[in-house]
Amino acid sequence: MKLTLYPLSTEMPPVRPADPRRQWMDDTPESFAYRCLPLALANQHGWEVTTPVGFTATWNGGNLPEDVKIEFDTPPAQNLTGAPLANFGSGVLTFELHFLLRTPPGWNIFVTGPMNGIKHGIAPLSGVIETDWSPYTFTMNWRFTAPDCPVRFEAGEAVAHFFPVRRDLFEKFEPALDHLNRDPKAYEQFMQWRDSRQDFAKRLSEHEADAVEEKWQKTYYRGLRPDGSAGVKDHKIKLRAKPFEKPSR
Repeated sequence: MKLTLYPLSTEMPPVRPADPRRQWMDDTPESFAYRCLPLALANQHGWEVTTPVGFTATWNGGNLPEDVKIEFDTPPAQNLTGAPLANFGSGVLTFELHFLLRTPPGWNIFVTGPMNGIKHGIAPLSGVIETDWSPYTFTMNWRFTAPDCPVRFEAGEAVAHFFPVRRDLFEKFEPALDHLNRDPKAYEQFMQWRDSRQDFAKRLSEHEADAVEEKWQKTYYRGLRPDGSAGVKDHKIKLRAKPFEKPSR
């Protein structure tokens, strides 16, 4: 399947495969946050747009667009993808995305802020766009969470994250509640995992040498069931979103 990006300016939009690194995860002891595979994979789950300019933005708590002040390190050029502006009011900071995305029939684009990204004083807003037919551009928006709290964005920092989702995704699923013990195999595997987790936590708390050396249980990370058998053949520990290539002339 093809995901096509149409630039609407002379500059190539600053779009790249999502960066797997997060500063706060780097800063955890021994970078242990990356041991959480669901977190690490979410970081890489799609593509991101970066801002080409460094700036500081502050909201004074008012509802007018001019209640957001943006101080640029260097004034950006016009129609520059990823450049910020304040045009909605209500404490919203907007990033213009000067491109169109086109997905295959039945596929939308989910756009949000950097996955597991944390920024004091502001939070990303998420949206879903029908990009298999829409000729309209969209914006990435953040909302300040506190007045008079300056927020800093560095040049090259990710301000948007997007990936395709099926439009009929939720119609295809039938949510159901059931008792785990009605699935004997799943119940047995869960109990094995629970017992091994409790045992490992006990050995770790008692500073048992093997547990201390192991540090954390890696069965899910390795795609293994509690008994050591393989889970699924297509288990992922890393995603490799392809970059958008320039068209051949």
